Amino acid sequence: MGEHSEVRPDVVDAIVGVLKGGDAAALPAGATAAEKTAAKDRYLSEFAAERSKRDRQAQAWELLLTRSYDEPPTWQRIFDDLDAGVHDELGELYDVLPAGAQEEYARRYGVPSTV
Repeated sequence: MGEHSEVRPDVVDAIVGVLKGGDAAALPAGATAAEKTAAKDRYLSEFAAERSKRDRQAQAWELLLTRSYDEPPTWQRIFDDLDAGVHDELGELYDVLPAGAQEEYARRYGVPSTV
């Protein structure tokens, strides 16, 4: 491959950085079409993955917070108040649970095998 047909990872990283809001002055000169396409593809993939993660996190919070509390509850209290069977759904969302919820889940049910 010629020098201009190779995709340079540092150039792709710089373009992705700008797409994420970085300073356009950081763009290296002479980015190829292939590098621009690779950066766009990576940026869109990361954006879609982040959105999916946020959607899964929102779903986890909906399952965890089934009622309101007068005082901030402990994770133990939240898990005590969950409906039966919710732990299966939470197990599927284990990777996006807050750290305290992961600890309480693992204490009660073990770490899901899908993690």
